[in-house]
Amino acid sequence: MSQFTRREFIGAASAGAAALMTTPSSLLAAAYKKLPIGVQLYSVRSDFNRDVPGTLAAIKKIGYDGVEFAGYANKTAADLKKMLDDNGLKAAGSHIQGGLPKLQGDGLQQEVDFNKTLGNDRLIIAMGNARTVDQWNKMADDFSAVAAKLKPFGLRIGYHNHTAEFTAVDGQIPEYLFFDKASPDVFVQLDVGHCLHAGGDPVAVIKKYPTRLVSTHIKDWNPTTRGDIVGEGSVKWPDVLAACASCPNLQWYTIEEEVTMSGLGSIEKCFTNWTKILAG
Repeated sequence: MSQFTRREFIGAASAGAAALMTTPSSLLAAAYKKLPIGVQLYSVRSDFNRDVPGTLAAIKKIGYDGVEFAGYANKTAADLKKMLDDNGLKAAGSHIQGGLPKLQGDGLQQEVDFNKTLGNDRLIIAMGNARTVDQWNKMADDFSAVAAKLKPFGLRIGYHNHTAEFTAVDGQIPEYLFFDKASPDVFVQLDVGHCLHAGGDPVAVIKKYPTRLVSTHIKDWNPTTRGDIVGEGSVKWPDVLAACASCPNLQWYTIEEEVTMSGLGSIEKCFTNWTKILAG
């Protein structure tokens, strides 16, 4: 390379780097993965249990695309499906009440039938009771067995973390211990806020399991206020979204607010903040 062309090369490289640094955030946001936005109904459980159709209508009015269930408010699957359809909402998943035991016995077929009617193919267990390395390995095997039983029905089982999954046990991180042992058919539902709260790195989790991340719980963590309103905490959302962009099977951004539990007002605030984050 001649001195002249070397100088040109260095100049062009510097100009390119400067241009990247000054690129409007809205253009960088264009690279984020475009996904429907759901809400975990646990966030508004009092409203939902009191008035299912009214709550679903209010959720749609806020702008949400779907809901993730945490109980069915004593409604039939057919009734819930009709209410979803009436409001233009989709089932973003269901946290199974009763945990893994509900899917290990006679309750399995009941949940299969219910969720097939509901139009949901993602059954999620939120936090197990494992405390030792052996218990985490056993739980991974149990999840794998359920995943194999669900597969012929076109349904999947996933695991949702709280904070315990990022507290080391005998020098091992349970989140990694569990998913490294479990069948690849057991999908990851990462709760970003809980992960950060426990000292974990949500970006590292996403990058470790890019093909197994099916949905994320969009939740913040503010160590000062101990709040979880999206956009009011310490989560570095641009980094999280950049990591999510490489996850081919990621289907939903699911907002959850479980600190203030102020109902529809809190999930509306989260939705407003989240759409601003997505817009850059």
